[in-house]
Amino acid sequence: MSAIADMQQVFLDAALEAGSTIMSIYENGIDVSYKKDQSPVTAADEQAEAIILAHLARSFPDIPVIAEESVAAGRIPDITGKAFFLVDPLDGTKEFINRREDFTVNIALIEGRVPVAGIVYAPAKGVAYRTTADGAEKLIVADGAVVRSETIRCRPKGEVLTAVASRSHNSPETEEFMRQIGVSDFTSVGSSLKFCLLAEGVADVYPRFGRTMEWDTAAGDAVLRAAGGTTECADNTVFVYGKTRQAEDNDFANPPFIGWAHPFSRR
Repeated sequence: MSAIADMQQVFLDAALEAGSTIMSIYENGIDVSYKKDQSPVTAADEQAEAIILAHLARSFPDIPVIAEESVAAGRIPDITGKAFFLVDPLDGTKEFINRREDFTVNIALIEGRVPVAGIVYAPAKGVAYRTTADGAEKLIVADGAVVRSETIRCRPKGEVLTAVASRSHNSPETEEFMRQIGVSDFTSVGSSLKFCLLAEGVADVYPRFGRTMEWDTAAGDAVLRAAGGTTECADNTVFVYGKTRQAEDNDFANPPFIGWAHPFSRR
């Protein structure tokens, strides 16, 4: 088994186990507390992160991990000049708390400031999206095991332009952007599944002008890029990872960005 195939298997095993724990809490009661920034956190976030970190440490002890709850607790390894993992154990915590199904488990590998491998698993939906050696695929999951897979690819631009955007974090800037590029149809969905809908070929553009963190986007971005799409900053500059010592924001905070199923959609 190649190194990248081995890593993809570790990602899948970690995501499936984390998803099982998340669903157990989802079905048996959710207790919510709040971090210093007043964002919600649950036992599902913490337990899922512990599971994922254990898998990664066991298989790749020399690769540092930037994980959401660890960063919140002040555990931030040095990633200078290194490949590193980005982990969001429960993206869409608000969706989870409100008992909607759009929450996901996200794991990604960053090399050269680019997401090169990743998995997005939506346990309540029984679906996962991940990078492969030669593209991306969608997995159907039942009872914690993969039962079917299919190759996915971004679609070419058609006459109707469909956008996906955040259910919880839409903004006037997003509405204006969609008007300017001529969006004809709109789908609202939570978490990193927005990237995956582009990768799957059911939408064309994902504009995000609100604040996100790198662990929110890396896995979905990896899948989108592997499926033939692109992600760029809203000012057309390159969208990269490992953003530390930012004068205008915290470490690992993202600027506004646009995910595209087809690179030249605005032209």
